[in-house]
Amino acid sequence: MKTFTKVSALGVLAFGAVISGSAMAETSACLITKTDTNPFFVKMKEGATAKAEELGIQLKAYAGKVDGDSESQVAAIETCIADGAKGILIAASDTKGIVPSVQQARDAGILVIALDTPLEPIDSADATFATDNFKAGELIGAWAAASLGDDAANAKIGMLDLAVSQPSVGVLRDQGFLQGFGIDLGDPNKWGDETDPRIIGNDVTAGNEEGGRKAMENLLAKDPMINVVYTINEPAASGAYEALKALGREGDVLIVSVDGGCPGVADVKDGVIGATSQQYPLLMASLGIEAIAAWAKDGTKPENTPGLDFFDTGVNLVTDAPVDGVDSIDTAEGTDKCWG
Repeated sequence: MKTFTKVSALGVLAFGAVISGSAMAETSACLITKTDTNPFFVKMKEGATAKAEELGIQLKAYAGKVDGDSESQVAAIETCIADGAKGILIAASDTKGIVPSVQQARDAGILVIALDTPLEPIDSADATFATDNFKAGELIGAWAAASLGDDAANAKIGMLDLAVSQPSVGVLRDQGFLQGFGIDLGDPNKWGDETDPRIIGNDVTAGNEEGGRKAMENLLAKDPMINVVYTINEPAASGAYEALKALGREGDVLIVSVDGGCPGVADVKDGVIGATSQQYPLLMASLGIEAIAAWAKDGTKPENTPGLDFFDTGVNLVTDAPVDGVDSIDTAEGTDKCWG
């Protein structure tokens, strides 16, 4: 795995709030995220805001009420079309259901870039700036298996996913984790169809702490001896930890996650999370704004990372308990890089 290096940029959340630029700006853009409460998307907003101010772009930001609120995202796209935006950056909650609205925007000449979460199919957007989410899952899966050693063969795994609609980001991270752990996948385009008896079950969290706590409680009711917990993100991991703590089991369960945000890295340092895969939302957003600026200037569209169908913004495994065969950085370096 390559260590992340911040690249030179090409290139979220009260509904309808103008957050950058002047009313007279010639180029306008929209940022549409899943929520305005998840720290990951708060940082994405900061990255977009800073780059928009630098380039003189008027930026409006919109968000769903909760992760999974696709209706608000559809309404935001309609508003952006009506406002004559040059580009839309979107982290979609419903990666399939949003596609017709995205196509309407593209038909109106708007550049649409998916951030963090690929649409389905991925070419429904003009470009995607994201972590390799499957690889992010693989890293935490391989680390968990190596950390357990021979005991991995008898692991009891709880899977804390995102939503029943199975958006692409949730599927990629889940399936990457299982492959990294050494578990045979069923259909790699969905989760929950695996037959390995080590998987106790899947539950959904909406990507927040309360959802993580409830999902963990549900899975512990199925098997109170779960000893490995995969979580879609760090807020869900925090909730899972609280559920385990209530049973006095916080010290003997391995929790892994994805995001690598500053609070998540602190949780790794404190032993709440064993390892997390770090991604870089500030970079995603700033690249997206630069791509919109280029599109507005001369119609240039961003290019994908060679060999991939998206622009890879990088990933690092963060842990203070490194294992052989899995590249990682420690929490000191993770803190320096957090949010990107």
